[in-house]
Amino acid sequence: MFEIENFDLKLNTDFIGRNFIYVEEIDSTNTFLLDRRNGVNESGTVVLAEKQTKGRGRKDRVWYSSKEQNLTFSILLCKDYKLFNHLNLINFSASLAVANSIENLYQLRTELKWPNDVLINKKKTCGILLESSSQGNKIDRVVVGIGVNVNQSMFQGQFNFPPTSIRIELGREVEREKLLAEILNNFEFYLNKISSESNYITREWKEKCRMIGEKIYVKEGDVIKNGIFDDIDEEGFLLLRTKDGIEKITIGDVSIV
Repeated sequence: MFEIENFDLKLNTDFIGRNFIYVEEIDSTNTFLLDRRNGVNESGTVVLAEKQTKGRGRKDRVWYSSKEQNLTFSILLCKDYKLFNHLNLINFSASLAVANSIENLYQLRTELKWPNDVLINKKKTCGILLESSSQGNKIDRVVVGIGVNVNQSMFQGQFNFPPTSIRIELGREVEREKLLAEILNNFEFYLNKISSESNYITREWKEKCRMIGEKIYVKEGDVIKNGIFDDIDEEGFLLLRTKDGIEKITIGDVSIV
């Protein structure tokens, strides 16, 4: 069972997680926060679910998570139009928050995989799904869905990338309340940096991405592109060096050749 009081004692934010909703089971925390009919309109609201019946990752991939062992949660950001001009940097902020929390608390070395995965020992421990909704021609809410494999010890099924958990890599169970509070504390820190010093986000992200400079292929649907992971631009898009020059990649699955 998740101890909300224990989590709250460790939370040190101004608005992220201050409105906290805990549910035993839900279809999807992202779907819940995107739906205005649910009446949740406070920016920074966090919904944590022990079980999602329709949890998903990018491209509608199913996200499997054992009940009461991991962290599957979503964060609502509302009507911050300036911030919404930098969706990729919000994505990067979430992955940096998770990676640095794992390193700070457990001294496990992490790395980041474009666009939104956190790896330990080349295996996936966290995925992030950012979704938005608009009113008129303006995005008015963004939901950041985060799934962290925390205490799960076994994984079954077919995976696009081999999974792991903090428990497997550390050799012991960890306190989910402390980890979630640390992630949210760090996420708010990085969100503030987007407005004041956006290049700080891309610089920090690049330091943790060890694929830069490697030969990669990018798959989007049936299209596969090969080249060198040259860099990311100021908004976080991948720059692929091919025989024809530099191509900006906005979406796709990246793997090392």
